Amino acid sequence: MNTDAESVYVLGAGGHAKVVVSALQAAGYQVTAIYDDDAQKWGQRLLDVPIIGAIERANELDGKRAVLAIGHNATRKALATRFPTLSWACVQHPNADVHASVQLGAGTVVFSGAVIQPGAVIGQHCIINTGATVDHDCVIGDYVHIAPGVHLAGGVKIDEGAFLGIGSVAMVGITIGAWATIGAGGVVIQDIPPYVTAVGVPAKVIKTQPNISTFQR
Repeated sequence: MNTDAESVYVLGAGGHAKVVVSALQAAGYQVTAIYDDDAQKWGQRLLDVPIIGAIERANELDGKRAVLAIGHNATRKALATRFPTLSWACVQHPNADVHASVQLGAGTVVFSGAVIQPGAVIGQHCIINTGATVDHDCVIGDYVHIAPGVHLAGGVKIDEGAFLGIGSVAMVGITIGAWATIGAGGVVIQDIPPYVTAVGVPAKVIKTQPNISTFQR
C-alpha cells in the first residue's frame, strides 16, 4: 500500500476512470480531483472525487502526481506527451499479484486480479486490466492495453500501443507489432505485424490500419 500522502490527480472521467480511481483508492492514494473535457461532467463526482474542469487545466499541476484514465492508447500517448512535467504515478491494486522482479513503467496501472510473473517488463502508461495474466519474461511496450481476462504465455513481446481485446490469448514467444489490435477472444499462435487488426481462433489479420490516431479502444 502507498504510504505517501501526496495528492494524485486523474485525467479522464469515463468508465475506465472508475476502475483507475478505485485502484488508486484501494492502494491508499488520496485522489484529489479529476479532469475531463466533457463540460457536462464538471461539478459532478466520480467515486466521491470531484470532476473540476477540462484536461487542459492539468497544466496547473506542474510537477504533481497524476494518472491517465484513458483507455484509448493513442490518446493516452498524446496526453502523456502533452503534459511532460507531470509526475506519472505507477499504480498497483493490492489484489494484483506482481512479482518483485517485475519492472513497471511510469503511469502504468495494474488492476485487481491481474498476475504478472517473474522477469516481465511493462512499459510506460500501460493498462494491465482486471484478471489479466502476464507470464514470465514478457516484454510489454509503452501505451499497451491488456484487456480484462487476457492471458500471455511466457516470453511474449508486445510492441508500443497494441491492444489485446478481452479474453484474448498469446502463445509462448509470440510478438505482436506496434499499434496492432487483437480482437476479443482471439488466439495468437503466430507473430502479428504492426498496424493491423487480427481476430479469431487462430487469430488472422482482417484489416490494416496505418493511422494510429483513428484507432478506437
